[in-house]
Amino acid sequence: MAHRPRRHHRRGPRVSSASESPLFDVTVIGAGAVGSAIARELTLHDLTVALVEAKPDVGAGTSKANTAIWHTGFDAKPGSLEARLVARGHQLLHQRAAASGWPLRRTGAVLVAWDDDQRERLPAIEANAVDVGYPHISSLRPHEVYELEPHLGPGVTGGLLVPDEGLLDPWAITIGLATEAVLNGARLYRGSPVVAVESDGQGHAVVTGAGRIRTRWVVDAAGLNSDVVDRFFAPDDFTVTPRRGQLVVFDKLAARLLSRIILPVPTATTKGVLVSPTIFGNVLLGPTAEDLDDKTATQTTRVGLDYLLAHGRRIMPELVDEEVTATYAGLRAATEHSDYRYRVFADKRYVRVAGIRSTGVSSALAIAEQLIDDLSNAGEPLKLRADFVSWRTPSLDEDSTRPYQDAVRVARDPAYGDIVCHCERATRGEIRDALNSPIPPVDVDGLRRRTRTLMGRCQGFFCAARVSELMSASGDDRG
Repeated sequence: MAHRPRRHHRRGPRVSSASESPLFDVTVIGAGAVGSAIARELTLHDLTVALVEAKPDVGAGTSKANTAIWHTGFDAKPGSLEARLVARGHQLLHQRAAASGWPLRRTGAVLVAWDDDQRERLPAIEANAVDVGYPHISSLRPHEVYELEPHLGPGVTGGLLVPDEGLLDPWAITIGLATEAVLNGARLYRGSPVVAVESDGQGHAVVTGAGRIRTRWVVDAAGLNSDVVDRFFAPDDFTVTPRRGQLVVFDKLAARLLSRIILPVPTATTKGVLVSPTIFGNVLLGPTAEDLDDKTATQTTRVGLDYLLAHGRRIMPELVDEEVTATYAGLRAATEHSDYRYRVFADKRYVRVAGIRSTGVSSALAIAEQLIDDLSNAGEPLKLRADFVSWRTPSLDEDSTRPYQDAVRVARDPAYGDIVCHCERATRGEIRDALNSPIPPVDVDGLRRRTRTLMGRCQGFFCAARVSELMSASGDDRG
């Protein structure tokens, strides 16, 4: 059950219209994993914080549609900011996940070579891992690869074992971070796209579709639109080109086919097509890597799905004969640069956090930690609070005891035994809790990320009507 802390809002309402804004110390633009982590870290200190999100919900952009890998950074560029922050983020997630209710599973990964050219590149990848500070990678002969993952297709020429790669739940992490920020006074503006920033010697006015937000500092964590926001402050030195990744989700019965993440040998532009278990018990195949002009193009395509299935048949032939539960696509904030576009402009009271790409959930806590250090070095007075309120996110992973399985909990509140979504075993009690949480969902998509409702085999065919009734009744109750 989610920990229900005392409600503590001495700094203003949790969610508000932007039409009448006080002067904030810091405004964070973008409530994905990175922006939410930054907002949460800021509220550890005696600062007033605004968190601004263009979409109707937190984590509704890149953070909701990715491969959900807990990255070690073994394949990052040595000496890069990304390499350092992903490694530190991996460590911080491990330290904080249990207390926060964020499921992590250290499955390990096998990077597989399928021809002689790929096999010859393995020593360089292993050396790269050592150069970035990850010495635990080890080489595998073909028969050793098959011993670890016997359902792989024929033709393996070698591999590398990366024991500390794993799985995470990007939804739980993002929602949990944003919730802690809100509970500690951050004011969340959802559905508030930024259209301009007006600056003077005293600070900035962030102009959104819902009004103006006055602030001393601005943090640009706007993901796909971080280049647009950046141009209000800094020279035009990067452009976000959305890179679409389409993925196929296979039924839970396919989970028997693998126990680790199966990684390809990466190229200069993409980590390639992988096969991976998920926290929720399914199997993922993907992603594609399609550079587009449209920052809203999150639809799947026949060409993209056929491409994935062809790769899947080579990687794990039995997999493509399993039932497909869903397909989806997400956009990564790729730029023309190989590293994160992170920089503090102290004279402008502006921080750019852009170009985070596919490793953002893994590095989010480290990025937030770095930003706090940089604000302090820029002369911003930071005083830790003694009254920080914590929040434990309900765990939705297959390894946790779900509410319907907890006889004591069901006896105390029968709503936790009333299963609404039978595919995913989501209960009326969980839906009720989500709808009454500090950041309640405003649509079915948001409820799905908080409860697993509608995620299963039938994709809502059986339970959608009842879910809609519960959401409607909750809205009536809230007035």
